Amino acid sequence: MAVDSRYFTSLKDNFRKGDIVTQLIYINAGVFLLVSLIGIICTLFNVTGLFWVNYLELPAWLERFVWQPWSLLTYMFMHAGVLHILFNMLWLYWFGRLFLQFFSSKHLRGLYVLGGICGGLCYMLAYNVFPYFEDKIYGSYLVGASASVLAIVVATAEREPDYPVQFMFLGSVRLKYVALFMILLDLLFMTSGNAGGHIAHLGGALAGWCFSVGLRKGTDWTKWINKTLDVFSTGWKPSARKPKMKVHYGEKQKDYDFNARKKASSEEIDRILDKLRKSGYGSLSEEEKKSLFDASKK
Repeated sequence: MAVDSRYFTSLKDNFRKGDIVTQLIYINAGVFLLVSLIGIICTLFNVTGLFWVNYLELPAWLERFVWQPWSLLTYMFMHAGVLHILFNMLWLYWFGRLFLQFFSSKHLRGLYVLGGICGGLCYMLAYNVFPYFEDKIYGSYLVGASASVLAIVVATAEREPDYPVQFMFLGSVRLKYVALFMILLDLLFMTSGNAGGHIAHLGGALAGWCFSVGLRKGTDWTKWINKTLDVFSTGWKPSARKPKMKVHYGEKQKDYDFNARKKASSEEIDRILDKLRKSGYGSLSEEEKKSLFDASKK
């Protein structure tokens, strides 16, 4: 039991100390394991309880989406199998690390969500606009981080198009060609068995391109997402209002009168001292002598 405790403590520390890429991989892996374990338990007890998983997946049917709008966010952390999550996380690891060389951690966090949202919206739009999907719309659900990952790939490629990427058997390939190949592949397979996934990839790619181009022009498309996530992660703390400055006009007038009197007194002493230097002490009047005496005691 102590070993298990140390193991989970180590995982917690790795998550807390890891960068945003590590944290996203941990979240995706954790969700996948949890859903898989619940599925195994349900199967062992002959319970068909996996219907609840559909509420975390993004439906193509708009009427169903209205009842589960949160699925536009949750679907990007769900995966259909071991190979599905494995390849998505490998791409996220490779290109996430590359992304962080040119952008910030918050940009990656925001773009992951933005790419997923744009991919999901494109998926629903296509399934509700094109007649080709009429007989598939009611039973189609979208899962996976692919749209988010492709957004990261395209954003990095737009920022550094000639960056060399090493591939086994292929050698060095410029990043722009990698992104173009992936986009072209998705275009060619828009009517395949995984049509929804490929359409979502295109939405994610569009989000990545808009982010990188916009950031270069001074517009951060992920800013609103990061602000929202910061609110949920740290809690909303209302900004302390500055106390109003109280102005007491009576005191202000007193200060003004005091300063005026002080200035006049100083000028009078200067005049007396000047007269003393020129004509001597005997030339001073009794009032002038008194003023000089009083000033010497201050």
